Amino acid sequence: MILAIDMGNTNIVIGCIDSDKTYFAERITTNHNKTGMEYAINIKNILEIHGIDTAKIEGAILSSVVPPLNAAISSAVKKILGYHPMLVGSGIKTGMNILMDNPKTVGSDMIVDAVAAIRDYPSPIIIIDMGTATTMSVVDQAGNYIGGVILPGLRVSLDSLSRNAAQLPDISLDIPKKVIGKNTIDCMRSGIMYGNAGMIDGIIDRMEAELGQKASVVATGGLSRFIVPLCRHKIVYDEALLLKGLLILYEKNKGNV
Repeated sequence: MILAIDMGNTNIVIGCIDSDKTYFAERITTNHNKTGMEYAINIKNILEIHGIDTAKIEGAILSSVVPPLNAAISSAVKKILGYHPMLVGSGIKTGMNILMDNPKTVGSDMIVDAVAAIRDYPSPIIIIDMGTATTMSVVDQAGNYIGGVILPGLRVSLDSLSRNAAQLPDISLDIPKKVIGKNTIDCMRSGIMYGNAGMIDGIIDRMEAELGQKASVVATGGLSRFIVPLCRHKIVYDEALLLKGLLILYEKNKGNV
């Protein structure tokens, strides 16, 4: 069993996973003001809630798109386990060619998702990750990471709409029953939910046209579960995709730590 951590701009996903199962996956808020000790308390409490014996954790790995917090999280893990986590970044073995203008600039979460998707789904693959940003990555028939798109996240779009339009309120992300809303809240909810679903469907069509063939489509991330049911394409929702990718990378690189 390993401790796998994915640090995003809004949330930090913390989980324990091995080759047999995912023991848990929890989210805490990304907070730039927290110290390593505060994060250590958060992580330790989560492990205790799920009954995880730290002696049975053989290693740890961290994927991060928030570099200023890497030291705090690494320090937190060391306080709990006695060693720093492996960090996903330049030089880590992925077993995947990254055919980008500058591979080092690709978000670590996008790479981790792709590594897991290649193992579990037929190529070519389109991987959707809906968090603070919505990313759609593409793996070609040969298993190469060839690029993708980055879009404003669902929550970012909704918050911007409420903040910049004086008469539009904050709303929840409940799935609307129909597209044509009968009041302001239903109109906003329908617009943001079906709008994102339509956007994803449209981009999938264009990506498949560029690939010249149909692709497996897999979605992950905290907000995907709201949008996937509204899409017209067949999309597999894989909640643990990123944790599975972190386990694969840990196994590939543990001899180099």
